Amino acid sequence: MDLVTFLVLTLSSLILLSLWRQSCGRGSLPPGPTPFPIIGNFLQIDIKNVSQSLTNFSKAYGPVFTLYLGSRPTVVLHGYEAVKEALIDHGEEFSDRGSIPMVEKINNGLGIVFSNGNRWKEIRRFTLTTLRNLGMGKRNIEDRVQEEAQCLVEELRKTKGSPCDPTFILSCAPCNVICSIIFQDRFDYKDKDFLMLMEKLNENVKILSSPWLQVCNNFPLLIDYCPGSHHKVLKNVKYIRSYLLEKIKEHQESLDVTNPRDFIDYYLIKQKQANHIQQAEFSLENLACTINNLFAAGTETTSTTLRYALLLLMKYPDVTAKVQEEIDHVIGRHRSPCMQDRNHMPYTDAMIHEVQRFINLVPNNIPRAVTCDIKFRNYLIPKGTTVVTSLTSVLHDSKEFPNPELFDPGHFLDANGNFKKSDHFMPFSAGKRVCAGEGLARMELFLFLTTILQNFKLKSLVHPKDIDMIPFVNGLIALPPHYQVCIIPR
Repeated sequence: MDLVTFLVLTLSSLILLSLWRQSCGRGSLPPGPTPFPIIGNFLQIDIKNVSQSLTNFSKAYGPVFTLYLGSRPTVVLHGYEAVKEALIDHGEEFSDRGSIPMVEKINNGLGIVFSNGNRWKEIRRFTLTTLRNLGMGKRNIEDRVQEEAQCLVEELRKTKGSPCDPTFILSCAPCNVICSIIFQDRFDYKDKDFLMLMEKLNENVKILSSPWLQVCNNFPLLIDYCPGSHHKVLKNVKYIRSYLLEKIKEHQESLDVTNPRDFIDYYLIKQKQANHIQQAEFSLENLACTINNLFAAGTETTSTTLRYALLLLMKYPDVTAKVQEEIDHVIGRHRSPCMQDRNHMPYTDAMIHEVQRFINLVPNNIPRAVTCDIKFRNYLIPKGTTVVTSLTSVLHDSKEFPNPELFDPGHFLDANGNFKKSDHFMPFSAGKRVCAGEGLARMELFLFLTTILQNFKLKSLVHPKDIDMIPFVNGLIALPPHYQVCIIPR
């Protein structure tokens, strides 16, 4: 058999196999566009704006539909009612983590964000308990965030009102809060190890959100056999893991089981106390992976939101003026903001909520998977099927938020100017997999933003109407375009 004949037969077999798999699984699944063999519906999706493609499909197929991303089916839930019904009303059945091949290669089933089953339950339970022990939701953590906010102010003063890219400075602050929880200590903004860690984390988020990685995740063979930026991600992860394992080793040598200092100490103590079954879950590799998850989730999401917030505040100076007026009235210029102030600052609270709603940071959520065969809206979704929940369709719902494409803090204010909650506010996801650090993130956003606006004016280098708000990548998360700002003392 010559090479050409062999290749033709192999390709034909793959196409027939793909068609057979699609036809076998299609009968009970929700409707959706007809997939092509092997590539599925990939060519029908705009990989630079997947959320818009999902919205277009929902108009044709309704709030629950099926896409084939490659040869495997993915069920998509679009709109508040469908998302709520799955993540909250059927939270247990939709609590597994869906497939992201590149992330699976990085985490190998470990950590808190991408693990499943008993391992995920054990590590999530431990993480939530430990964060509470370390002061999450208490004055202890608030003190740390306030101290870091003052360090952030001092760093911003050093720019002396000159144009600067705020990316690095705004990443340092939330990263240092995580460092104080994980390692006990914060780092100086000029520390070389800290700078390298920040660089690797920032670079990975950019690459993982790029169109090329969306291609790789749909066709996993590319990860192993094609050159590309995904290899840089793996290299960066290797560096970060090595750094974290060295930190863990230092903690092992100085551990005092009667006086745990930080997250690593609590984990090492848990490891010593764990029974035979638990010891398999509480490995040092799982600790390193969990810490990496906490850094990535706790640093990049908050810093990206802060970056987008400053951009929005420059574009809408009338909103900035109202927030600063409220800050001056409630807090003044000389006292550090605290979380109690938020109860008396409805407009500022509404502005921060609107930033999170408007930027739609994780547009399609992190994929879920069903833990068992489940009948959902008269469709049978087989166990293990990946489920994508469109947070865009919830956060930009025009029935809940009139003119959702406009940035308007009024979306979270009632007729009397009081703060108004909304069940549609799901930037941290919902249900069993809701972000474990939601409370910390909300605290950081309020304290960092109010402290910045208490001390500085924001000046754009271009006219507000010319400020671009379109994300420069919009994959796993939406990253704001690069910009410069003059941060001028008030």
